[in-house]
Amino acid sequence: MGGVAHVPTARHLLRARDLADARYADALTVADMAQAAALSRAHFSRAFKAAFGESPHQYLLTRRLERAAALLLATDWTVAEVGVAVGVQSISSFTTSFRRMYGMPPQAYRAAHPPAARHVRIPRCVAMAYGRPRNRTFREDTRAPTA
Repeated sequence: MGGVAHVPTARHLLRARDLADARYADALTVADMAQAAALSRAHFSRAFKAAFGESPHQYLLTRRLERAAALLLATDWTVAEVGVAVGVQSISSFTTSFRRMYGMPPQAYRAAHPPAARHVRIPRCVAMAYGRPRNRTFREDTRAPTA
């Protein structure tokens, strides 16, 4: 008997969560996530929260804020540029959400975590030289294979 095989709801939910993880910077909505899970928005929201412990909207916001924190530490972008890069619609709500999650606004977070280069006690040129990959081939041996 042909037909569509039944896929457990959990697999649908994982598909939606993977979508949020991969496309957090896009204008992704809960409706988009529900569509990826092939569920109605209301049923999807209830099932997602039951499965993962937070609403789909909160999950997406958490991914964006985690990525923003990483960008604040790894780049010299402004807070607005970081917000745009992670897909927030409003910089003021981004700052408020960031403060709620990390206990301080984005600028203070960046100031509290200075770049590691400030802690290096060897010249930067030496650190860079040791960080470069060695020129190697895939084969370590240079001998021709014997027949």
